[in-house]
Amino acid sequence: MRNQHGVALLAVLLVMVLVVVMALGAVTISGWGNRLAAYSRTTETGSQAAEACISTGVKLIQDTIDQGVVPVSYLDTAVPAGPVPGATAATLQQEIIGQFDNAPDAAVVNPNTRVVLNGFTVSGDIDRLYARPKAGSAMQFAGGYEGVAGGAAAGGVDIYYRIDCTAQHAATATLTRITAVYACTLAGDTCQRQP
Repeated sequence: MRNQHGVALLAVLLVMVLVVVMALGAVTISGWGNRLAAYSRTTETGSQAAEACISTGVKLIQDTIDQGVVPVSYLDTAVPAGPVPGATAATLQQEIIGQFDNAPDAAVVNPNTRVVLNGFTVSGDIDRLYARPKAGSAMQFAGGYEGVAGGAAAGGVDIYYRIDCTAQHAATATLTRITAVYACTLAGDTCQRQP
């Protein structure tokens, strides 16, 4: 009988060890789940911030084309402050207007736009890629004839821009990057995202 008491004690201890191991496993797995959910949330928020940067870039391009200069309201010295650092405004204007195609600047280093949004530093780079006659325009059909709705004055030129945006979270160092190409028309039409 004395041997049976020892076996019972050993069985109870073994069951207790198994319960503790299972509890630790459950806590670890739930901690991983929480971290994964937080990472997914941060990544999604970063993507939204980068998409907002793309939208701001498109509006900035169109307003600069329409006015011929980077509007003062976009500068970081405006009240409220805009996304364009004063140091890069002249280069950005040259890029958009076409005096400086495909500049070597980048969103991460010397960006054209920069804002801090919900813990993210959102940086953007706008590069003019090239210009070409609009498909089906009078310039393309009868390029030598400047008739009704024809020629450069008719806005028959699409200008292609690449907008590259990054959103980096300060606490987690999560980096999200979105790049898009837009075709904009000189006639004041809206820019269209290209596939």
